[in-house]
Amino acid sequence: MNAQFAPATALSGPTMVGPVLVVSGLAKAFDDRRILSGLDFTLAPGQSTALIGANGSGKSTLLKCLIRLIEPTEGKIEMLGHDVRALAPRDLRAFRAQVGIVWQRHNLVPRLSVLSNVIHGVQSRLSGPRAWFQALAPAQVRAEAMLCLERVGLADRAVARVDSLSGGQQQRVAIARMLMQRPAFILADEPDASLDPQTGEEVMALLLGLVREKGLSLLMISHRLEHTLAFSDRILGLAQGRIALDLPTADADAAGLRRFFDHQEAS
Repeated sequence: MNAQFAPATALSGPTMVGPVLVVSGLAKAFDDRRILSGLDFTLAPGQSTALIGANGSGKSTLLKCLIRLIEPTEGKIEMLGHDVRALAPRDLRAFRAQVGIVWQRHNLVPRLSVLSNVIHGVQSRLSGPRAWFQALAPAQVRAEAMLCLERVGLADRAVARVDSLSGGQQQRVAIARMLMQRPAFILADEPDASLDPQTGEEVMALLLGLVREKGLSLLMISHRLEHTLAFSDRILGLAQGRIALDLPTADADAAGLRRFFDHQEAS
């Protein structure tokens, strides 16, 4: 079997030595409006970090800057051993393949099967139609995609069309597709935002389980305080484009986090 597509590697975790992310002096401005101002923080491997803050505080902008979907104005980003701002376009594409992203919108292809959508995650390693349709994908790729679906509890829906699934199931498919990338780092932009409370909790538990099982690192935007407290190891709070809160989750409580938000609203 070609080792590049060996299913046994689909759910194995990366080995990282040192920080997975070091952000130094990161700033972003649009015209004369400054969104981020001199951010400095470091994330350790195997850690789940919640990023909180009021609407407009720069959370989504920060996530997009980290992988240069938005170009930072200044500062340095070192992620997974790469100087991200120095990467040439081809190297940037290869780097992004190591970063799994879970958005609020699932960005799936509704008319295709669940399995075909998960197979799309292999595109960083395989190009052409074989990376688009389950019927054309190599057997090793299909087997790996099924492992990813088993991990999110949807192996029995592999041949169903995506548009026949519930919102929570579609988010699980998106997570399985992300796993197919074999990421070392996960960025999640309110992955529970469009889901009912029970389904949102199940999705968050799934993400944290991946961090624990596979030694991945997770940076997630969170607006639900109960999920922030239950599914993170560390909390970063953004206010007016700066890090205004940084503490272990074990030292946080709901009342303190509410005061953080109240202070922002009063500012």
